[in-house]
Amino acid sequence: MDKRHTLIFALFVVCMLVLGSAAAAMAGKNNNNKWDDDDYKNKGQYISDKNSNQKIKNVIVMVPDGCDQNIQTLARWYLAEEGGEELQLDSMYTGMVSTNMANSVITGSAAAATAFATGEKTTARFLGVGPRTEDLLSIYDAEDMAEPYAPIASVLEGAKLEGKATGLVATSRITHATPAAYAVHIHDRGMDNEIMEHMVYQDIDVVFGGAERHLITEADGGEREDGENLTEVLIDEGYNYVTTKTEMEAIITGKTWGMFASSHMEAEMNREGTEQPSIAEMTDKAIELLSQDKDGFFLMVEGSQIDWAGHANDELYMVTDFIAFDDAVKIAVDFAEEDGHTLVIVFPDHNTGGMTIGNENTNGAYPELTYTDVSVDEIIDPINGGAGESVIGWTTGGHTGGDVPLYAYGPEKPTGLLDNTELATCVADAFGFNLDEVSEELFVEVSDAFAEDWELDTTDAANPVIIINGEAELPVSKDILRIDGTEYDLEGIVVAVPMADGDSTLSEDDEFFIPQEAVEIINEM
Repeated sequence: MDKRHTLIFALFVVCMLVLGSAAAAMAGKNNNNKWDDDDYKNKGQYISDKNSNQKIKNVIVMVPDGCDQNIQTLARWYLAEEGGEELQLDSMYTGMVSTNMANSVITGSAAAATAFATGEKTTARFLGVGPRTEDLLSIYDAEDMAEPYAPIASVLEGAKLEGKATGLVATSRITHATPAAYAVHIHDRGMDNEIMEHMVYQDIDVVFGGAERHLITEADGGEREDGENLTEVLIDEGYNYVTTKTEMEAIITGKTWGMFASSHMEAEMNREGTEQPSIAEMTDKAIELLSQDKDGFFLMVEGSQIDWAGHANDELYMVTDFIAFDDAVKIAVDFAEEDGHTLVIVFPDHNTGGMTIGNENTNGAYPELTYTDVSVDEIIDPINGGAGESVIGWTTGGHTGGDVPLYAYGPEKPTGLLDNTELATCVADAFGFNLDEVSEELFVEVSDAFAEDWELDTTDAANPVIIINGEAELPVSKDILRIDGTEYDLEGIVVAVPMADGDSTLSEDDEFFIPQEAVEIINEM
């Protein structure tokens, strides 16, 4: 072939390649002129939103406790008289979440929180431990469940092992079910003092909420009966400790506990005139502090009192706390949008109260109802000038068993119908760890590791200590190992399982779990 023919052939090949690429490109578009998913997924270039090709560094989980989408609708109408501003959550809906627990189609709060914190179903009132198996729902097999009463790792604990900063924010006592499920392993959510001890010794970087009374002793005006002032423990560990909004705002760096009430914080509609920060302000400060960690962070924020308003069938209480929660979501999403490496996941743990916009009094009266019937004045004054009852209906003073909405923003955001246990998997996958492996790392049964070479010292019944090989001391509910005067700060806490032998008192017949790290240190003695 001469040079002229060679050049013509080369030009022909180039033209065919260009035309082929153009045809492939056109074929790769769907009817909406957008790229089909499969064309770029296999090349690692598919983008579901502008951040989805970014590595997830931070995860923020936010829980509007005890509600469903009806409160979102009501909040939108409520705001209509004030200019019709949109809710942050309106742009974030991605699916639904099923909520049943191990032994009922209607979940309790502790069981629900354990599910989305650990990825395991459990029993009413249980926090971070496996379920009672004798009364499981028929859809579950005991062999497929976590070991009864034994500790199961949470995504917060997994994030800690990954070197990430961690935080918990709530408007209730911080020892309440939802925040507690991320940090403790206890069979009864009512054990606030024990729950607080677990939380203090988990080395969580930022904790904001109520419950100061469970940090301090009875002698100091608190409720602790073990003689241990946990506020002093926190200060000795280098934490900033604050009790007012002003003090919180002054903190610019460092691990911080903020206890803004002896018990629960005020409802949003009663907060004005107090020195308590709003949930949005706590969220903003928590993100400011946690985001200083170069390895990223995990944060859980709960709008706790939305649930209480549902229990009380109080729509004003519910809608004002929900709107305050939505303000906090905006803080989180604004950070995520700027950061580009943050996943925000929002979902209720369950619905409470069964609130509806419409009741028996509205039957057949639809054309007569306007937004003013579900707006500020109507909610504040349920009797509409004597002309009719409120349009809000309630079905119960307890929980309901229906699905709840799922909202998300950021890379790899979850979509569709998820079981509540899958929400924990979403977080673990985002951070690249396996929850079963975290449990294996944090919870080794003492009897398996040391056979008969251990005992339980209950000289101080309120502060039992595991003694191994006559030398190593491991105080229960703490992250401490002492050997010959040397103290080790462990990566997890020592967990007792007082229900292992059928009652709630501790003895050597019960099960005790310690971190694998402690086993290795002791074996090197």
